[in-house]
Amino acid sequence: MKKLMLVGRVGAGKTTLTQALKHERIDYHKTQYIGYEDWLIDTPGEYLENACLASALALYSYEADVVGILMASDEPFSLYPPNCTCHVNRDVIGIVTKIHGGNTERADRWLRLTGCKTIFHVDSVTGEGVEDIIKYLSEPRENKEETTKN
Repeated sequence: MKKLMLVGRVGAGKTTLTQALKHERIDYHKTQYIGYEDWLIDTPGEYLENACLASALALYSYEADVVGILMASDEPFSLYPPNCTCHVNRDVIGIVTKIHGGNTERADRWLRLTGCKTIFHVDSVTGEGVEDIIKYLSEPRENKEETTKN
C-alpha cells in the first residue's frame, strides 16, 4: 500500500477521510499535529493556511508516496496556486470531499488548475468513493491518465 499524505485547509475533511480510509468510526476531532500512522499522514489545516508552517508539509511529503490535495465542494475559494503540484516529486491526486450539497464541478476545476490529473469524489460519512482511493493506493504505479473517480 502506498503512503498517502492528506493536505487541505481547516475543515476540508482530512481527518474524517483518514478515519473512513481506515474503516474506523467517524469521530470528529481537530487535528493538532501531523499524524503519521501506517500508510496515512494526516496534517492540520493550519499548516497549509500559514506560510510559517507550510515548510513542514514539504518535509513530510518526502515520507509519502502520494500527496492528496483535498478540496471540499462547499469551499468558497481555493488556497492552492496554479500548477503547484509541479513542485512535488510525488504522485499528487485531488480529492473532492463533502460531495453532497456543494459545487463539485468548481472543486474539480480548482484541483485541475493545481495540476491534479486524477481526482476522486468522496463522502467520508457514507463511504462513497473511499474504496476508489484505497484501490488506487493498492495498485502499482503505471497509468497516469487523467481521470475523475465518482
